[in-house]
Amino acid sequence: MSLKTAAKQAFAAPGRRLARLSNWAGPYATLVQMLMVGLVFLSCSRLALVAWQWERVSATGIAGEIMLQGVRADLILLGYFFAIPLLLAPLLAHRFSARFWKPFTLAWATFALIFIVFMEVSSPQFIMQYDVRPNRLFIEYLSYPREVFATLWNGFRLALVLGVACTVLLGVAIYRLLNAASAGAAPWSSRKLLLTWPLIFVLVFFQIRSTTAHRPANPALFALTGDAMVNSLIINSPWSVLDAINSMRKEANSSEIYGDYPREAVLAQVKAAPWLSGYQFTSPDIPTLHRQDAAIRRDRPLNLVIVLEESLGATFVESLGGLPVTPELEKLKHEGWWFEQLYATGTRSVRGIEAVVAGYAPTPARSVVKLSLAQQNFYTLALGLGKQGYRTEFVYGGEAHFDNMRSFFTGNGFQNVVDRRDMRPKFEGSWGASDEDLFDKSLERLKHLHASGKPFFSLIFSSSNHEPFEFPDGKIALHDANKQTVNNAVKYADFALGKFIREAKKQDYWKDTVFLIVADHDNRVYGDSLVPIKKFHIPGLILGADIQPKRIKTIASQIDLGPTLLSLLGVSSDHPMIGRDLARDADSPGRALIQFDNYFAWLDDSSATILRPNQPALLGKYDAASGVLHLDGASPSAAQVERAMAHVMLPSLLYREQRYRLPDESRIQTAAAPASVQ
Repeated sequence: MSLKTAAKQAFAAPGRRLARLSNWAGPYATLVQMLMVGLVFLSCSRLALVAWQWERVSATGIAGEIMLQGVRADLILLGYFFAIPLLLAPLLAHRFSARFWKPFTLAWATFALIFIVFMEVSSPQFIMQYDVRPNRLFIEYLSYPREVFATLWNGFRLALVLGVACTVLLGVAIYRLLNAASAGAAPWSSRKLLLTWPLIFVLVFFQIRSTTAHRPANPALFALTGDAMVNSLIINSPWSVLDAINSMRKEANSSEIYGDYPREAVLAQVKAAPWLSGYQFTSPDIPTLHRQDAAIRRDRPLNLVIVLEESLGATFVESLGGLPVTPELEKLKHEGWWFEQLYATGTRSVRGIEAVVAGYAPTPARSVVKLSLAQQNFYTLALGLGKQGYRTEFVYGGEAHFDNMRSFFTGNGFQNVVDRRDMRPKFEGSWGASDEDLFDKSLERLKHLHASGKPFFSLIFSSSNHEPFEFPDGKIALHDANKQTVNNAVKYADFALGKFIREAKKQDYWKDTVFLIVADHDNRVYGDSLVPIKKFHIPGLILGADIQPKRIKTIASQIDLGPTLLSLLGVSSDHPMIGRDLARDADSPGRALIQFDNYFAWLDDSSATILRPNQPALLGKYDAASGVLHLDGASPSAAQVERAMAHVMLPSLLYREQRYRLPDESRIQTAAAPASVQ
């Protein structure tokens, strides 16, 4: 017996059973088969994921509801796939055009099911990394196939091969199954087709809408627990990704997903913050533009070096409750300003870049680093300091075009970009030069900048602590027995950082330079909380020049770093940043702004106000010691909701209207008045 014959026989029996269940549907038989196969596969996939994550699922007490509501979500997805050929049915599903209709529906149903299979097979690995089903991050990474493939091949080779193999094999199986099942389906008469089409259309419409409420069902409707990962299990990965694509199309109005809020109230709320209330906002065109006089006055402004550490969360800092894999950072923290409660604004590098380098608050949309309206004349520290006569530079061990960084930086004040092409690394991984090579190049560039005689700003972005966690042998005593792990990569990155700072201290520019060491975000964001605040906790350290040791105990956000650095540099300037100058006041209560998928959280000492799309806001209490967010069902006050709404609405408003910028050259006031250092 030939292999082809054996394959036909293997699919003949299930094909006949499927045909008996669906041939009554005539021209819609293949689409009905798609519906049935899709429901079975998605339910089995969800059941497997629930079993895998049973500890967290069982803690919610809604395991049965997860499966039931999951079927509802699956019907919505499959309804979308049913709807497109259904719209063409009145033209193509007649007997005289059956030779076109049947191959079309067979190809369409096969494509739909292969897409479903691929997304579900991809889900476990994505959940392991991001603690949620594939979402907008999945789409964003597809824009960089080279880097993504290198990461997958070097870090997840077995999962990649098995995933592709399973998808191909199941795709072939699906095609053969549908082909065998639809062999006996007979077309309807034109009269029957046209009379039944409106009824089928209405049924599919309600299948997709899935509710009689004012708004149709969307993924937010299935957020039944306080655990974001468990909520994501209820829906399916294909719908999650398709919804993300749709959301990205509407990103110019992204913050409106939380509801309407008047523009005037947005600006009034933000400007009422204690650290902004004393400033004069004089530009009607740039609502947040104000003059910040440096808290520390200097005869000559200092240089600035920001070391943005990839994925270095508090998870890896022992004194912040993490693992003991950053001994160099632990030593350095005694030499400068050490942040004990600093929080990242998001979960991606570009989100950290916009917050640290531009002082820009987070939104549910993509980072402005990647958005078209922010590619020129968008405020950054480089743009502002460049107006003050600084030389500005970005140094990265990988390819600077990744995540659109090169375009964003060169269009917004960075006069030079140095990346992998400008280096001769001794060790190169999937993401480019090792951190040691990066810092060696940075030391070379800093000497060059210092020799110019002008103040300078250098942004250095590391990458060794990025999957697949590749770094040179023999550099550190491994924390884990298996070399290629996140803990070992962090320890190597810390080793390279310590080596860099030791060498920088020997240089003439050290006494005139402020260094900021800060993470862009944590490595993996996960937890059984609606917003896993603990995983947004990051280390931050300011040292160099005449910076004296100090503990910053108040809650702070990445957006506070820009204004603080300007004061420490001795730079007085006009800028649109809404962050807090901690050089002027580091003791009064602070706040953090956190964006996690479509949830926005305002965190302060007393509470956490969480905004959700198309749902009422929640009020919680975050225990920093245990890292637990307690949601007791209480509702935030109107004032708390308005404060959070204003701060999530503002950045979208400023981006959309292109008002996060500096005024014309003639209107910019520059220079720092000389006086003694405090």
